[in-house]
Amino acid sequence: MTEGKPVLYVIACGGRPAGELPAFVERLQADGWTVCVIVTPSGMKFVDAERLIALTGYPVRHDYKQPEEPDVLPPADAMAVVPATFNTTNKWAQGISDTLALGLLNEAIGLGLPIVAAPWPNHALARHPAFPGSVARLKEWGVRMVLDWDRLPAPDSGAPGAGSFPWDDLHEALHTMRGAVAERTPPR
Repeated sequence: MTEGKPVLYVIACGGRPAGELPAFVERLQADGWTVCVIVTPSGMKFVDAERLIALTGYPVRHDYKQPEEPDVLPPADAMAVVPATFNTTNKWAQGISDTLALGLLNEAIGLGLPIVAAPWPNHALARHPAFPGSVARLKEWGVRMVLDWDRLPAPDSGAPGAGSFPWDDLHEALHTMRGAVAERTPPR
């Protein structure tokens, strides 16, 4: 916790909903989270990093640091994957850590940190045989999934497809998680 607030790492992948993170970060901060944003390399195409830095007071990280460099982010008390792409969901379920985001998510599972993920592939990718198995495996490992299979966007739906992203459901899941995290995490 920083300043008595639990630290939430928001992991953003390369999908249109990542462009709406500033408003979501503001909602999370109003709920009492200290928010840090980590982005996959593809996610950098969608986020407004400067706006997120101004909101959080922390750099938006997207790559591993050198071992001798100090950590610039406080340790996480919980994580949220917003949105979790097809690629990240499948790699994560296989334990692949080829990006900073995946490395942090894999460590979080090993540490037993609470994690909420909002998978957001298009509906064609969601029907790929690997995807449902990856979602099920992550659920078995304790990851809370915010996923309504019927609301997933069509391929190439663009901004209208991103409009059905479950922001309110995700916010509710994180609001519930925040209370539990605050109770079990001693102040740093």
